[in-house]
Amino acid sequence: MQLRSDDFQHGQPIPARCAFGKPGEPIALSDNLSPHLAWRDAPPGTRSFVLTCIDSDAPSRGDDVNKEGRTVSADLPRVEFVHWLMADIPAECGELGEGSCSRGITPRGKRAPSGPPGSVQGENDYSGWFAADPQMAGTYLGYDGPCPPWNDARVHRYHFRLHALDVASLGLAAGFGVDQLRAAMAGHVLASAELTGTYAIHPHAS
Repeated sequence: MQLRSDDFQHGQPIPARCAFGKPGEPIALSDNLSPHLAWRDAPPGTRSFVLTCIDSDAPSRGDDVNKEGRTVSADLPRVEFVHWLMADIPAECGELGEGSCSRGITPRGKRAPSGPPGSVQGENDYSGWFAADPQMAGTYLGYDGPCPPWNDARVHRYHFRLHALDVASLGLAAGFGVDQLRAAMAGHVLASAELTGTYAIHPHAS
């Protein structure tokens, strides 16, 4: 099974229009368009797909994050930050157009994000990130793109993973979390494909 995008190549930068944040002074909000994705060669018996996007390079501590005069060290241990969870994508679906699942930033989060008919979308980690912000706090469902710390010395990697499943539905309700999704998928994955994009706001990240 193969997963590709017209917006970026594997291992190459994700365009700023598909990000939540972009370079500014020092950061600005971006267009937050969900990227184009297309896939093929799903195995026989595929009845649905699951799509996830997870940043594997989120700082494990927030002491220096977005602080003037400080830098998030590239050597700091990293953790996952969930950007997108979508289950029950119909087996006949093989492509998502740019902006088809997210178009712009929705303060307090998208409550009914668009997606293929019958699909269901989970909660991303912006819910926790904005929890203490009175202007942005809310439940963030669907896709919200990259916004690594503007002072992070490490380039972040965003792993888009597609899984072909042998069931038409995982029975998850909207707003499910990544642990729920992984538990529900266990024993049902026929094949997987990955497309990794990179993104950074720090001008000298590496």
